[in-house]
Formats: sequence, structure tokens, C-alpha cells
Amino acid sequence: MGNFKNLIIDVWNEGFLGIDLGSIIFSLAVILLAFLLRGFTISVILNAFTKLADRTESKIDDEVLNALKKPIGLVPITIALYICTLILPLSGLIGDIATNLVKSFVVFTIFSVLANSVKPIFEALSTKSWLTESMQIWLERGSKFIVWVIGFAIILDIFGIQIGPLVAGLGLFSVAVALGAQDFFKNLISGILIIGENRFQPGDRIEASGQIHGIVESIGFRSTVIRTFDTAPMAIPNKDLSDVKVINHGEMINRRINWKINLTYSTSVEQLESIRNDIKKYIIESNDFTTEGDLDPVVRVVELSGSSIDLLIVAYADPMGFAAFNEVKENLVFNIMKIVKEHRSEFAYPSTSLYVESMPK
Repeated sequence: MGNFKNLIIDVWNEGFLGIDLGSIIFSLAVILLAFLLRGFTISVILNAFTKLADRTESKIDDEVLNALKKPIGLVPITIALYICTLILPLSGLIGDIATNLVKSFVVFTIFSVLANSVKPIFEALSTKSWLTESMQIWLERGSKFIVWVIGFAIILDIFGIQIGPLVAGLGLFSVAVALGAQDFFKNLISGILIIGENRFQPGDRIEASGQIHGIVESIGFRSTVIRTFDTAPMAIPNKDLSDVKVINHGEMINRRINWKINLTYSTSVEQLESIRNDIKKYIIESNDFTTEGDLDPVVRVVELSGSSIDLLIVAYADPMGFAAFNEVKENLVFNIMKIVKEHRSEFAYPSTSLYVESMPK
């Protein structure tokens, strides 16, 4: 019995890698307690800073606090890891590694706070600056990337890894990658030009090359996603949109109707004048069209074509969606048909007159 008791004492004292089991169990308990206290720590710290944020009129501090919930949860874990290094009798290489891990975790926590603060800061700034939605997204991603690169470099330095030779090696590697990824960089530069020139933004309806027509959903580093009118998303390389003519319907000041209607030659001058005046009167009195400034509607007899008298109709509507504009055009068509019928005229169709001088016997 005494031998078994001595065996237990020896195992307890020797533990694992020369560290007694009591220290290991106590360290695990500290880490477990840290995980249990994460929610409490987040609540206490956020409540303290929320009271300070409520005293200011700016919304930036409120957004930053909301974004810092997860990083703040890392604080008790970082403290627990530091306490473990004090509890456990670590020395030599293992002690150095443990200390460096704690330092790295501290760096990770700090840069996690910085990275999570980027988005709310840019969202707050975008409401008071020239930043567009796409610029904001790109700057957010670029800023987060820079923050994490700096943090990663500091962690490497903590472990004694020289960054200079690594950067030089990455430079040579980057040249090799660049030669095989020319299309990626072309698309990246084209995306920067699209955003810098503010050609279009997410939510705009665009038309390019006469083949691409839809709503812009996002502008990425490599491609732009456009949802076509059959609701299917289409990913188009940025360089294909940078090198072609793009019509941005989302930036339209007005929507224009430019039609020609064809009336038969049996229509008299009086009928033409009445039809012309009534169509123009309908456009002016309708709430669907605007007549301000130089946007006065045009309704004129413009041509005597081969088989009809042509009436030109130009009218401007306020900017509106595709379905709403089609409804406006439909109402105009119906009213034109009623007016033509009321004045006892008819629409002309392409026709050819054949004159026969004599019939064969």
C-alpha cells in the first residue's frame, strides 16, 4: 500500500515534461475560468465605454464598440495564458516558446481590435465624405489587409524570424506569380479605375457592349457581379467592363420616349393638327411626364414617307424603374390610339401600290 502511495506522489510530482500535475490542473482551471468569464468581461467593459460614448453626439464610437465585442472577449484568455506562464515552471526552449506565444496572443488581440474597428470607422466617414460605397468596401479590405500584415510581421519578429530575407524571397516569388497572373492584375487595376472614375455603383442598372444588361451587385478585386433580368448573377472580369462603353441607367436624370407614329395619307391637315395637339396636351397634363426647362414635349409632323405621314413624339419622364417606365409607355400608347380613333384617322402600314396598265388576254 505504501508503494502505491509513493507511486501516486511520484506521478503527481513528475507530471508531464517535469511539470507537476497540480500546476497543470490549476493552469487548465485558469484557462477554463477565462473562457467562462468572456461574456462577463465583454459586458463590463462595453458597459463602461458605452456610458462614455453616450455623452458624445458622434455615432462612430457606438459603431466601434459594437465591432469590438469579439476582440474584447480575447482579453481574459490573454491574461489567463500569461498567468499560466507564471504558474508553470517552464524554462529553456519550452519557456521561451510559451512566453513568445503569450506575446503573440497579445499582439493578435491588439490587431484584432484594430481590424474590427476599420469597418465602422469607414461607414461613419462615408456619410460625411466623397467616399462611394465601392470605394468604402475596397478601402476597408485594403486597410484590414495592411493591419493584419503588420500584425503578422510583429509576431514573426517575436519568434526571431527575420522579415528582410523573407520579404526578399517573397519578392522573387511575387515576380514569378505576376508573370502567371497577368489577367488578375489587369482586372485589379481595371477595378480600381472603375471605382476611381465612379463609372457605376452597386444598385445601378448598366448596359455594356449591347449584350450585358442588369443590376450591379458588387465590384470585387477581380470581377463585377451583375444580376441580369432573368435573376441570374453574372460575374464579368473588370477589364471587360473597363475597355467598353458602359451606359449607366442609374445616373439618368430623365427617361426619354422618342417615337414615330405613322398615319395614313387619307388623314387631313385638320385631323393631323387635332391629333398633334391632343397628344401634346395629354403629355403636358399627365403626371407621368416632366415639362420643366428644356424638357418640353415635342409632337410634330416631320415627314411624308413612302406609305405614311410620320408624327414625331419626344417626351421626358422622371427617373424610374424598368417596370414603372413600361407602364408609362403603355398608358401613352393607349391614349395615342384613342386620340387617333377619335379623330377618325388610322395608322399606316408599309404598303406597295401596284398599277396594272393592261390585263393579259
